[in-house]
Amino acid sequence: MTSVRDEPGLRSETIRRANLSSIVRELHANGPMSRSGLVRRTGLTRSAIRGLIGELVAGGLVAEGPAALLGTPGRPSPVVRPQPDGAVVLALDIEVDSLAAAFIGLGGHLLDHVRIDRPRGHSTLTAIVTDLVELVDTLNARSERATRALVGIGVAVAGVVRRADGLVSRAPNLGWTDQPLGDRLARALGDDVQIYVGNEADLGALAEARRGAAVGADHMLFITGEVGVGGGLIVDGRPFTGVAGYGGEVGHVAVNPDGLECSCGAIGCWETEVGAMRILRRAGRTAVRGRADIDALLADAAAGEPTALAALAETGRWVGIGLAGLVNVLNPRLVVFGGLFERIHPYIGPIVDAELDRRTLPAPRRLVRVVAGVLGAEAPLLGAAELAFEPVLADPALWLNRSDVDIVETAKIAVRRVVA
Repeated sequence: MTSVRDEPGLRSETIRRANLSSIVRELHANGPMSRSGLVRRTGLTRSAIRGLIGELVAGGLVAEGPAALLGTPGRPSPVVRPQPDGAVVLALDIEVDSLAAAFIGLGGHLLDHVRIDRPRGHSTLTAIVTDLVELVDTLNARSERATRALVGIGVAVAGVVRRADGLVSRAPNLGWTDQPLGDRLARALGDDVQIYVGNEADLGALAEARRGAAVGADHMLFITGEVGVGGGLIVDGRPFTGVAGYGGEVGHVAVNPDGLECSCGAIGCWETEVGAMRILRRAGRTAVRGRADIDALLADAAAGEPTALAALAETGRWVGIGLAGLVNVLNPRLVVFGGLFERIHPYIGPIVDAELDRRTLPAPRRLVRVVAGVLGAEAPLLGAAELAFEPVLADPALWLNRSDVDIVETAKIAVRRVVA
């Protein structure tokens, strides 16, 4: 990351804002850092760092403390830490089998979190918004301080999302078509802060790229899912979601022309071969308890039960078949499995690799690795938080003196930058 220096045509206020952004981004992404470390990472002078850190401390976004003594010569550089409750976002996650809400502070600190299982039939927009409001009320009752520092709301949903306004154009496993999720949540939760809605796989990819298994990987494909299958793509270090945010629907790539009918209406989509429902059917089981059914199957697999292991092995073969085509088209450096695929990776990893060896062109195959994610089921939730933090990271100055700033209007300006 580079700082902005004085050049002809650049106003000092523009430079100040850009340099504040450089510092806050570093601390948010990488955690506590000494002033000396910030000098190296941003390219700013020591005097500039000192002044800007003073502003951020006064504004409550960061804190500063003495460095640990390392026994080396010289005066230790003070350590700067993101202040978790200086800026807080509310993150929401809408999955087919569960809902979650969390307060997440600057630096990615999980301050409070609740997730509930819910029946698959209980999935109308009204029902889900009602349940989410109850979860938020629970968090608000426990975390008054976090509520006061709220700067945005990020929402992950298992569906095709138009980022500009949070319209869910299609969510087959929820039974949704053209549902105004962003608008309904704004009415239910209030319009004091901006709401950002994204596809759960895209946001899971963002989380794993910034805080998980793909840190440092500029070209990454994230595959996740439970009932369905979704994909998120990072290209040149940036999320790629297509023209309107509709990219990444890898679960609906056709892999088996003689396969099952998908919830989207097509035949033989990838998710009909590798989704949770198909795995359970292969093992001769029914899906009546949501995630608990998969938990039971994985417990049996861990105990060596042959039918469970065979079902996972056949699923691994189909995962490899679908993934080979994606690797040939996208040429990622890293493939990260999230959600259900992260959980079954120990059983299917070698099978997937064998299918990639068989079906992928030699050049992209040599470059790609397939790994399990490290953020678990909360990856989309953490990615939703990253989405909501973006306006603060882009221009921290807007949030330094909140009594003098109309947060609602500045957030609306910032969101236009995010979705543009």
